[in-house]
Amino acid sequence: MNAALRQALSPARCPSGGLRVRIEGEPCVLRGSGALWVIAHRALIAADLHLEKGSAFAARGQMLPPYDSRATLDRLEAEVDALRPATVVLLGDSFHDANSIGRMAESDKARLDRLAAGRDWIWLEGNHDIAALAGSIDHLPGEVVETLSLGALRLIHAPRPGAQPGEIAGHLHPAARVAAHGRGVRRPCFVTDGRRAVLPAFGAFTGGLDVRDPAIAGLFSEPPMAAALGRDKVYALAWERLR
Repeated sequence: MNAALRQALSPARCPSGGLRVRIEGEPCVLRGSGALWVIAHRALIAADLHLEKGSAFAARGQMLPPYDSRATLDRLEAEVDALRPATVVLLGDSFHDANSIGRMAESDKARLDRLAAGRDWIWLEGNHDIAALAGSIDHLPGEVVETLSLGALRLIHAPRPGAQPGEIAGHLHPAARVAAHGRGVRRPCFVTDGRRAVLPAFGAFTGGLDVRDPAIAGLFSEPPMAAALGRDKVYALAWERLR
């Protein structure tokens, strides 16, 4: 990591295994779950849950195990229990398609209600779930918005081209491939240069786009930091180490 990037990010290891960084001056933690914790606002941000992706594929004859929503909500609940956020922001594509909410188990819907109780719960619209959110908001906790400001941060589903100071986005599902133990390992990752950040997909059944793809790399004028999710830590990766 070059000196300018290190100065912008001020990265530091947290006891949880996450990485504390500064994004547009806001102290944040890149969590091992793939969520972003905005410290001063006690806000937990997660992108691209894609709930009910398994059931969407099953409806088309591709029999994936129908446990993705449960696994994703398990991870989200663990983050809520650990951090006790005042605000939870789901950064778009929380549901895989327009009919996802109707396919959800009642127990999963009830869990969403429990997780949202006593805090601000905000759904950002994504390209996959805009119709689902529009048609079912009376059956979901919280509120639906297109974008959200949080201190110096600007939350949106899909990153916008050009310089976007403070932008926190998802949509692209960044993943990094690095050499480890004599072989290549591909892991979801955060991408940030201290001015903006793209979050990894939080959902259990989500794929990833190589962080060096122009759709991601082209958002940054200088090589950013990729922060890969390990088993119990988030690892800062030098751009030149990526394969």
